[in-house]
Amino acid sequence: MTQAQCNARRDWLWALVHASRERLQSAATRMLAPHRFEGLREPETGLVMVRGRMGGTGDSFNLGEATVARCVQRLIDPQGLHFVGVGYRLGRDLELVRWIAQFDALLQHPAHQADLLRSFIDPLRDEIHATRAAHAREVEASRVQFQTLDPQVAS
Repeated sequence: MTQAQCNARRDWLWALVHASRERLQSAATRMLAPHRFEGLREPETGLVMVRGRMGGTGDSFNLGEATVARCVQRLIDPQGLHFVGVGYRLGRDLELVRWIAQFDALLQHPAHQADLLRSFIDPLRDEIHATRAAHAREVEASRVQFQTLDPQVAS
């Protein structure tokens, strides 16, 4: 896999992981139904240790545990091609990580990639960015800045 392919995969996985359940469910119903998938690792939940850093840059420490769902699916192609997709997401939604893994596998298939990127992933990414920007504007409008005696902040 080339660096460009790795970057593209990272980008579509980012969009899939940040998509709402409703958005993924409607897309999965339309786009995944015609395809066959095999579960290499059925959806399951587990715990991961979340690490933090003192002051954001200092020594690391264990902040706590978080529940994560994961899944690995293989696309069974009629021509005998196999593409393996993965899905990881915070939380316990097993169906959601199955859809993420299936979309990941389908997006690796050259015959489906361009169409899926254009019709689903790109609009999804734009929607996520727009939602985040609107939220940031809303939060910024209510931000309070305190005066301190810290010379770096005061200047």
